Amino acid sequence: MEHAINPARFDLTTLRLFVAAVEAGSLTLGAEHMAISLPAASKRLAELESHVGSVLLVRNKKGVTPTAPGLTFLRYAISIVAGIEQLSVAMVDYHRGAGGHLRLWANTSAFTGFLPNLLALYSAAYPSVMLDLEDALSEEVVRAVARGNAELGIIGNNTPIGDLQALACDSDELMLVLPAAHPLASHDVVPIDEVLRHDIVGLNRATSLMRQIAAAADAKGLQLKIRVQVRGFDEVCRMIVAGLGIGILPMAGAVPHVKSMGLALKRLSGMPTRRQLLLVMRDEPSLSLPASALVRMVREREQKLSAGRAFAETAPTFTGPVIHPFL
Repeated sequence: MEHAINPARFDLTTLRLFVAAVEAGSLTLGAEHMAISLPAASKRLAELESHVGSVLLVRNKKGVTPTAPGLTFLRYAISIVAGIEQLSVAMVDYHRGAGGHLRLWANTSAFTGFLPNLLALYSAAYPSVMLDLEDALSEEVVRAVARGNAELGIIGNNTPIGDLQALACDSDELMLVLPAAHPLASHDVVPIDEVLRHDIVGLNRATSLMRQIAAAADAKGLQLKIRVQVRGFDEVCRMIVAGLGIGILPMAGAVPHVKSMGLALKRLSGMPTRRQLLLVMRDEPSLSLPASALVRMVREREQKLSAGRAFAETAPTFTGPVIHPFL
């Protein structure tokens, strides 16, 4: 006999609990996240599995793991929870009289690079839209977008995105930042092997930037000697000024601090130095109007930058000053 499922019996709290438990890998932690007692959480999950007629989670000493039906259920549960989050925000905005709400999470590279100028242009074009911004690790950004806590996110391209959609939104070059009197500052280009012999000042090891640097060290069979970990690019540069090490940062994020602090900025060799940022979203056709407008601006900006790069690659060599066609 076919198992009948009544859609009206699905409970939003239980859906949230299921998503939280899978993401935490633990029903106990999922229950804590939802402020529900463990017995109550276990009862909700048992009733859910009875309702759908399938085991959704496998319990073991280490926690919980979704089954094949559980993974399918998870995908739809995330979509439903995200939709409710977006609905709530939209209704609050209408109540406040706002012309829309854009929830964007991004990594530090985006906030210290191209993003402020892009958002200034966006705000000028859409002055009634409220911007809700969050600085987070790329992995946290992906989770926020997947769960509906953010409509859009900006991450490093070395971050797994799961089922999310992605659009290239910026690229930059990784540069060596060091005191002007440092022995390596006399080089125009510094091999990564030489850099890795010194103490490094960097961000948290979990950031996409530090994972890219660690991958370069692994490729050389060398150890990444992180002496100091800080949260932002400004702090990295201040620690370098204090003599605690040298660092590797994206050019756009490093230049303002380097100029004001009297540091040197050098190109690197022996590792991939191009760093690309991605704009991620759950499903572009279902985006709100404010989010769609930003995606459109990002796409137009990237097209202009791509055209500029193509122009630079094919243009003849001039002896006079070169004027960039899009500046």
